[in-house]
Amino acid sequence: MMGPSLLARHKSFTSLVFPFTSDFVLENLGRMGLTLFLFVIGVKMDLGLLKRSGKKHLYIALASVFGPLLIVSIVAVLTRESMDEELARVSSIGEIALSLSVTTFPVHYTILEELNLLCSEVGNMALSIALISDAIGINFMVVFEAMKQGDGSAQSIIWYSISCVVMAAFTPVIRRAMVWIIEQTQEGEAVDQFYVIAILLGSFVAAFVTDMFGLGIANGSFWLGLMMPDGRPLGSTLVQKSETIITEVFMPCSFVFMGLYTDFYAMNEAGWSALRPLFGLVISGYLSKFFCTMLAAKVVGVSWRESLAISLILSLRGYVELVLYVHWVDRNVIGLPGYSLMILGTIVVVGILTPLISILYDPSKPYMLKQRRTIQHTAQGDRLRILVCIRGKTNLPSLVNLLQLFHPTVQNPFSLHAFYLVELIGPANPVFVEHQNQELEDLSGRFPDLEIIHHALKQYQEGREECVELHLFSAATVKPTMYQDVCKLALISKAVFIILPLEKKLNGEMETTEQWGGESGSIVTQILDNAPCSVGLLVEKAERWQLPQIASYNFIVLFLGGPDSREALAFSDRLSGNPCVSLTVVRFLASNAEGDDEMQRKLDDGVVTSFWVKNEANERVNYREVVIRNGADTASAIVGMAAEKYYHMWIVGRKQGINPSLLEGLSTWSDHKEDMGILGDYLSFSESVNSDSVLVVQKQVLTGKKVSKAPKIQRLATPLTLQRKLTRIAEKKKRITKAKAEAAEYQKLLAKRLKE
Repeated sequence: MMGPSLLARHKSFTSLVFPFTSDFVLENLGRMGLTLFLFVIGVKMDLGLLKRSGKKHLYIALASVFGPLLIVSIVAVLTRESMDEELARVSSIGEIALSLSVTTFPVHYTILEELNLLCSEVGNMALSIALISDAIGINFMVVFEAMKQGDGSAQSIIWYSISCVVMAAFTPVIRRAMVWIIEQTQEGEAVDQFYVIAILLGSFVAAFVTDMFGLGIANGSFWLGLMMPDGRPLGSTLVQKSETIITEVFMPCSFVFMGLYTDFYAMNEAGWSALRPLFGLVISGYLSKFFCTMLAAKVVGVSWRESLAISLILSLRGYVELVLYVHWVDRNVIGLPGYSLMILGTIVVVGILTPLISILYDPSKPYMLKQRRTIQHTAQGDRLRILVCIRGKTNLPSLVNLLQLFHPTVQNPFSLHAFYLVELIGPANPVFVEHQNQELEDLSGRFPDLEIIHHALKQYQEGREECVELHLFSAATVKPTMYQDVCKLALISKAVFIILPLEKKLNGEMETTEQWGGESGSIVTQILDNAPCSVGLLVEKAERWQLPQIASYNFIVLFLGGPDSREALAFSDRLSGNPCVSLTVVRFLASNAEGDDEMQRKLDDGVVTSFWVKNEANERVNYREVVIRNGADTASAIVGMAAEKYYHMWIVGRKQGINPSLLEGLSTWSDHKEDMGILGDYLSFSESVNSDSVLVVQKQVLTGKKVSKAPKIQRLATPLTLQRKLTRIAEKKKRITKAKAEAAEYQKLLAKRLKE
């Protein structure tokens, strides 16, 4: 808008906003932004992904590069006579054909991150293909750059080869210097700021050297980034220290400079005949890229829907291509009309394809199930599969102590899937690993607490090998897509329950901001919305939850009704099998049952009755009902229970229950009710409720759920009225038995009289 296509056509606006000297400043700031951007992308890029990529990825990458390259080259040969002198050169045609064929890794990483597809199956495949394609393209691009500077002469090729050898000779020296910096940094501390600034300045030096050798300004900083050791502490520190200034200062200047170059009126002045050859190259490149990628993906066994999504993703263009267009203008490969045409094509393609990708591929759909995966619907004797998510060693005490209370046996086996999640800061590609013992040391740099977590879980398994299966997984990914890894693992492992540990800080705030994302759109919220099974939020109220060495641990369940409360009751029923656990179940009932959901109340009656009948003879299980009118009565009842006895854990359903009046007024005191629920938030932060922890349970959310009629067993009365009903039935049986006995005596007497 501010360029010559609109506002800058007025000289008064141009002289006021963009004086003559501003072009020099914006151009240099833009080049600095490009240098640092490519350096950071080099730091993020993990070349090990090339080794881990499968044959499918390689075949698709080769087809998506060489297919369009061949087609664009054929179109260029057919239209070469109508091209101008600069565009008709072999090096110019090669650069344009290659840019339309190659998929740049930096661009597609940022696109997948913005679309929250980075950890999806399609995203992982697209990222691997982009990395392979970029590796091919870098070599071709450097060759064409050298040919351009020397017009393809033998001298330029020799000079290019010498430059590559010189650059390669410095690689081990630079790598060793980076390792030395890491050795100077103590474990757990950040890299010294002096080294960070020196390395960032070194990226400008590398860009200058490669540009002087004829290898292009972009390649030096990118190659230096590839030499950086990934992960903590160096790689992550460089990314954290530089990303903000790149995205907030340098990149906007670069985009403004590109916009000032764009002049759509110049396209009209140049005429269609001058732009037709370049337009033919662009259209043939986009279409051939799309169809070659889609057909190659389908040939190697990818579904049509995913093939279409991958081809759309790999057809997108971004910042690297825009910078390349500016570079072509500087090298006289294309003029301003051609540059404006390339910019217009990029805007149109991105504007059309981005919403199509969002509509076509929803990464959350595969996680939602129609089959039930809950503790309530897991039969006694079946293996109970639980997924625990760990963000660091501070989560271990509460998780291990809770697992110990499950009391697994051979008759009731237990399958534990421990998932260690680390935020991706250094290397760009996400990593998902199923660990074996020999892999732990190799990945300790990327997963710092891995050995401690593995040791703690192995110690828990000792002595329980026959009844406890242990599987350890780790993932390094960005926070916006972290929930996808959790849901995917829960789906694959057939888990029925996910445990997410949350810590309460000393100032009363929840640890969700630092560990699980911000309040808006947090990882916890995403998991709750997309999980294929039930979820439990374990809030650690004590600074460290260490179970006291006593004979009995007191747990309490607050039952407000509804699916979440029923799942919480099923969870506590599993704990009641432990001889060291004393369980209290308190059911809250509205006075006169006004406002109750009738269908849910019948389901609650059946579940509670079944639980009460099962544990009637268990002295460690206590059940009672409390009739209340509003949220104030609920809070008073909870405070009274907390004063009456110390409960180590409070267990509650996440949602408000079957009657909103039970929590009326409590919502005004809640700060985290979106994730924790009203009652869960009150229990976690109330100073009147002393406990070690709080467990907030959400039952699995089914897709396509239909309301069905309650089974007969779920239409029974409550436990208190059931006892009276059983007494009446017993008395009725006595009366019937007595009547039958009297009738038999009467028949005998009647038969005797008939004989007489």
